[in-house]
Amino acid sequence: MGKRSRQRQKNQNTGSDDRDNAGWGAGYADIVMENKLFEHYYQELGLVPEGEFEEFMKAMREPLPATIRITGYKSHAKEILHCLKEKYFKDIQEVEIDGQKIEAPQPLKWYPDEQAWHTNMSRKIIRKSPLLEKFHQFLVSETESGNISRQEAVSMIPPLLLKIESHHKILDMCAAPGSKTAQLIEMLHSDMEVPFPEGFVIANDVDNKRCYLLVHQAKRLNSPCIMVVNHDASCIPTLKIDSDGKKDILFYDRILCDVPCSGDGTMRKNIDVWKKWTTSNSLHLHGLQLRIAVRGVEQLAVGGRMVYSTCSLNPIEDEAVIVALLEKSEGALELADGSADLPGLKWMPGVTSWKLMTKEGTWFNNWSEVPNNRRTQIRPTMFPPTDPEKLASMHLERCMRILPHHQNTGGFFVAVLVKKAPMPWNKRYPKPRNDISSDSAAQSEGSAAASTPADTPRLPESAEEEEEGVVVVGGGPEGKVDKEAEEETPTGASSAQETTAKQDGVCGPPATKKRKLFGYKEDPFVFLTEEDPVFTTIQSFYNLSPNFPKINVLTRTHDGKKRHLYMVSKELRNVLCNNSERMKVINTGVKVWSRNSDGEEFGCAFRLAQEGIYTLQPYIRSRIIGVSVEDIKVLLTQENPFLSKLEEDAHAQAKKLVMGSIVLKYIPNPNNPEDPQCPIQLCGWRGKTSIRAFVPRNERFHYLRMLGVEVFRDKQGQKGKEGGKKGEEEAKKDAEQDGAVKNEAEPDFENGEEHRSSEAKKQIGN
Repeated sequence: MGKRSRQRQKNQNTGSDDRDNAGWGAGYADIVMENKLFEHYYQELGLVPEGEFEEFMKAMREPLPATIRITGYKSHAKEILHCLKEKYFKDIQEVEIDGQKIEAPQPLKWYPDEQAWHTNMSRKIIRKSPLLEKFHQFLVSETESGNISRQEAVSMIPPLLLKIESHHKILDMCAAPGSKTAQLIEMLHSDMEVPFPEGFVIANDVDNKRCYLLVHQAKRLNSPCIMVVNHDASCIPTLKIDSDGKKDILFYDRILCDVPCSGDGTMRKNIDVWKKWTTSNSLHLHGLQLRIAVRGVEQLAVGGRMVYSTCSLNPIEDEAVIVALLEKSEGALELADGSADLPGLKWMPGVTSWKLMTKEGTWFNNWSEVPNNRRTQIRPTMFPPTDPEKLASMHLERCMRILPHHQNTGGFFVAVLVKKAPMPWNKRYPKPRNDISSDSAAQSEGSAAASTPADTPRLPESAEEEEEGVVVVGGGPEGKVDKEAEEETPTGASSAQETTAKQDGVCGPPATKKRKLFGYKEDPFVFLTEEDPVFTTIQSFYNLSPNFPKINVLTRTHDGKKRHLYMVSKELRNVLCNNSERMKVINTGVKVWSRNSDGEEFGCAFRLAQEGIYTLQPYIRSRIIGVSVEDIKVLLTQENPFLSKLEEDAHAQAKKLVMGSIVLKYIPNPNNPEDPQCPIQLCGWRGKTSIRAFVPRNERFHYLRMLGVEVFRDKQGQKGKEGGKKGEEEAKKDAEQDGAVKNEAEPDFENGEEHRSSEAKKQIGN
């Protein structure tokens, strides 16, 4: 069983490591971009319009354009776009390299509000010009700050088709490396005036180590509404929530099902796919893809949308999976028409006929032609339906296949499914136990169809059934979960699951087995109570408003002093407190306070953290200094400026405050259009005679660029002229003398490493 699990993990990673990252560099020079089997297969299938196949193959052999996306939820998005257009794109048009003018980046026509751009510049070209080198540094710095994402164009499509609103509960089933997850978070936070949207994103990946990459991606967006979990997507556990005083099943309003695939649409950037591609890849992955998709629609709320996507062009991984889903749903699912959602995007409608080919070159048109010795590798669900009427009713033409030569992108497939009713196997197999009957009404948010039994797998009887590595939520009765009696698994559930007797029994027959959780053991998530003594000084020092949600604050240790305090939204707290024994949480929440031992003598042992300032600031009613553009320039270019260097208004406000952590707040003035027209909030420290901004390096650069200060690093990694005045040692010394944080230079492992066991850290280090 262990070997199968490891193989399944390996399969689930196929074609997904780099699918979201744009092709910024060349490489793989020794790989010949030829594969006769690939050409023969796709010519025979006829997916490419007649007369375009040569153009299609030519595009597949060309490097993929680099694409960047400006993160949409931050109020700074328009300022970054303005900076890109006015400062970099205009200058790039004047650059010549080797006698040729560089083509300026162009916006993607189908992406809203010019928030995504593409360019043909490679790393090699970028490094040949000092001006382009500055552009490259700008991209790197803004990417680290979370204001820009380098992401393949077609990878941006699925989140847009989900039509996300701020109250939606979202599941990203195969989330790593996390570019699409970042899009989902951005859409939740479309209104920056709301610190805690009602919705949340649960991002899952089967590979434990890749989950930490996912955390790193999500962490850049500083959201309290994201949770990263580590499960096999094909049997991701059903979660419970408290709803109106009773336990209900959590059903998701939106699910992104971006499954592992053979990746033949990524040949333009993953050059080694040319050498490794064979028709067997799709045959091996079809079953896994279908199991993941089935598990997804089981957890989808009635009325919800699930987007199924792959970076493969092969119908075995695309239309065949959709057909199998629609057949098994018996009308509960339908394909939605997304053609109007992305005007300007060129795509081919899904196909209604296809055939299979083995790696030896043998073709099969239908299941009856498959010999018995091949029927373990080739399954009936891989073929199109033979009934023309049934095929027409499925509307496969609503599937979208993006071909590389149509608009200079990678290859991609996407389909939007809407759930109209509970899945049929849940109707046929009601729960036998009366003491858990309340769960059976949980199917969908208030839908009339909710009276049928829910899509519910077996839940563990007790915590003893769980393996080591489970994250336990502590901190009082909120952290406890009712012990569930064992629920029967339907014996006639979908044949999509029949090959896998997976953990928890969530995939159907045969009999259920205990779930094993692999990976590193995490420190627990411990929610604080409203009476926790830590709030006594925090409440008075920052004058928190009465509606501040104290119960949403958590830490990562049961014992000893609390080092960092984090916050999650109310809905994620609900999920955490009710499912500590069912899921392995890698990371959640955003850091809002950090312990500062020196601050205790000034009135509070916790200083504000920049990561959570936009979440926390609406509740802070004191220790706020209003600053101007010139004040921010001083604070971000000088490590420890004297209070007197601030303008008169800010200086007067600062003099009234005692030493300690502060908020530096800039409010835009519409009468000064040349200044940034978005609010800026920075964490700082008011010392005896000086003031300091506690802002990470890349964020400093980001804000300075918004203010018109050009900041760059030379080849030796030194800061540019206007990037700073003092060396790190001198700045640290000044800060310590002035009562600032002594350990500011210490690494902060918010991506989860801080909370691993020592043994896990050692393994990662090795």
